[in-house]
Amino acid sequence: MKVLGIIPARGGSKGVPNKNIKLLVEKPLLQYTSEIVLQSKYLTKVILSSDSDEIINVGKQLGLDVPFKRPDHLATDESPTIDTIIHALEYFKSKGIEFDAVCLLQVTSPFRTSGFLDAAIEKFILKNTDSLISVLEVPHEYNPHWVFEKNNEENLKISTGESEIISRRQELPKSYFRDGSIYLTKVDVILNQKSLYGNSISYIESSKETYVNIDTMEDWKKAEEMINNKGEI
Repeated sequence: MKVLGIIPARGGSKGVPNKNIKLLVEKPLLQYTSEIVLQSKYLTKVILSSDSDEIINVGKQLGLDVPFKRPDHLATDESPTIDTIIHALEYFKSKGIEFDAVCLLQVTSPFRTSGFLDAAIEKFILKNTDSLISVLEVPHEYNPHWVFEKNNEENLKISTGESEIISRRQELPKSYFRDGSIYLTKVDVILNQKSLYGNSISYIESSKETYVNIDTMEDWKKAEEMINNKGEI
């Protein structure tokens, strides 16, 4: 399977200014992701997609391929990630290069490992689903079977639709949330459905100990503490 790895890293971050190349302890945030993708056994090609000359220059210094500069209209706060992926696929198709799947690797999840990435790709190939995402288990108190929504009468109903709530924690089915570390999707699903998920989704469970998704300064401080408290993650 030919897998294109895409690292999206636009300029103009607001939650953490210039976060993609801001130094996290001793190296740019982008470097944490670049190091693991360049070690992967299964990524056919890896590219950086960015609208920022500064980020592009840092990416090239880290050994990343930057075949194009992302158009400004694909680098706004409102720009869907799927459009950035389609733009990259169309670029390569114009060069006569096609892929079977895309692996989206966001810079904001710096502590995944190359072994975890390769395990995800192996499972994706084995399961042959439309997509695979990395997840973490939802704590039982937030399990959707214990979550309520408002109904039309402004009363509460169980979010999963049951008439009776599951009373014992041990009886709750496991539920998961996407942690943002890895998205793997077949190219035909991306192009035909304009979706990262498709109709069948397999998963790989991430490590709680290395989980952080950096969107705010509080997340950034958490990442710094994780490195300082545990050494190199």
